Amino acid sequence: MRDIARARLAMGQELKELRLDARLTGRQLATRFGWQGSKISKIEGGKQTPSEDDIRAWCDATGRPEKVDSLIASLRAMETLYGEWRRQLRLGTATRQKSWAEMEAETKRFRVFESVLIPGLLQTSEYARLRLSQVIAFHDIPNDLEDGLATRMHRQEILYTRDKSFHFVILEAALRLGMAPSDIMLDQLERLIALSLMPRIRLGIVPLNAQLPFAPQHGFWIFDERAVHVETVAAELTLTLPEEVEQYVRLFDWFAEAAQYGQQARQIIMKSMEALAEGA
Repeated sequence: MRDIARARLAMGQELKELRLDARLTGRQLATRFGWQGSKISKIEGGKQTPSEDDIRAWCDATGRPEKVDSLIASLRAMETLYGEWRRQLRLGTATRQKSWAEMEAETKRFRVFESVLIPGLLQTSEYARLRLSQVIAFHDIPNDLEDGLATRMHRQEILYTRDKSFHFVILEAALRLGMAPSDIMLDQLERLIALSLMPRIRLGIVPLNAQLPFAPQHGFWIFDERAVHVETVAAELTLTLPEEVEQYVRLFDWFAEAAQYGQQARQIIMKSMEALAEGA
């Protein structure tokens, strides 16, 4: 079960205890506020997340107003685990990039897996421009492309921080998919070769013909041993439960074992460059 589901269920159980202590039935509580009867059971069963107004009303009805602040704090903490993209990006891409930078500043060891994209910390400015412009268009958010791009490129300065280490594993497919025009992609691949020579960066490329240990369902970032960040089309998820972080660490290790490094990785990149140049 995901962190968000656990947190929602725990909150539901706490609200249920408040209702039972007040000797109220679910129907009585729902009637008092004009709610549908199913709302009570869904909240208490962890199937629906209450709003802040719901929590205030619930605590008022059960005679426990002192619980409001702690429950709302838990709700807001829960929302950091799972955030809708439109809410996260409503202020534009630069704000989201700054949030990433804050998380990265707290991290010493990075482990990053990507199946179809070049990771943000390794992107050229033109490749990054394409990715951010797609996000802006798809989610119909404020167009702050230049600010977002500048912030993303500024994030890359962390690669030169002496007390941090970076291990990137990328499927060869990410080098060959039509994610950018040939000239932009060629520049991007050249940058990967240069970055692979940096002492604090370990870059692994999983060849197309490699036997994959597990289906690559999505990319993910592991921050030390404390959190895993996963992005989907509609949402983002931050996992912090130790057993869930351990699962992603194990999965990363599997992909890392299938990857090629050093000169072998650079040869894979150069073959992709040759294929792009021939097709240009």
